[in-house]
Amino acid sequence: MEYPKLEKIYPVHVYETGPDGKLNLHSLFDYLQDIASDHAVHLGFGRDDLMKQNHFWVLSRIYAEISAWPVWGETIILKTWPRGTDRLFAIRDFEARYPDGRSIARATSSWLIIDRDTKRIQRPDSNLSRLNSELPGEKAFPRNAMKLEPAGVNDRVTPPFRVTISDLDVNFHTNNARYLKWITDSYDLDFILNNEPLSAEINYLAESRFNESIAITKSEESNDSNVLNHSIMRTSDSTE
Repeated sequence: MEYPKLEKIYPVHVYETGPDGKLNLHSLFDYLQDIASDHAVHLGFGRDDLMKQNHFWVLSRIYAEISAWPVWGETIILKTWPRGTDRLFAIRDFEARYPDGRSIARATSSWLIIDRDTKRIQRPDSNLSRLNSELPGEKAFPRNAMKLEPAGVNDRVTPPFRVTISDLDVNFHTNNARYLKWITDSYDLDFILNNEPLSAEINYLAESRFNESIAITKSEESNDSNVLNHSIMRTSDSTE
């Protein structure tokens, strides 16, 4: 059997790095989004394929562990494969490494199929469920992305800001990697220069749209100050 995987090469461009010259967290997630989209098209489950049934993909959860941060001019080899379904979720995993085989990151993501008119979740196609492959030589990810609790309600809150045109995707929602950019921008420069993320986990709960007012609540994990929690809120109705 030929396992349904896709591998692509990504050079790290200067515009994908931060002030430290290293790949931005949101740019890494842009790569994940790009290869996931390409592979879905290859497997017959791309955006245009789903739109024939008036459906579209929504990224619901993603969890990534990062072991190294490439710098401007280096190259990433990114691989992705589907891992079947978990109830209503379609699961997709990723691995990023250097050309010499050194690990950069691993990630697992959970996707939902939504009806464009009713906004109801659709049950995944049986063909997606059969794509339940563990690639030879691959280590299974320790867990799927999980449900997260909100950040503490009495902790730090950023000043409100607006969703801009450059934040939007083709569905007129904020692009999923943009939320990570907002989180990064909520910290001061000294913190960013002296800290590197080891992991990132996100739940996408609701859309944000053009010109909506957004604020970010930040808190530290009660038993581990190195774990930072964030809730991105729509200020008009306090929706997370």
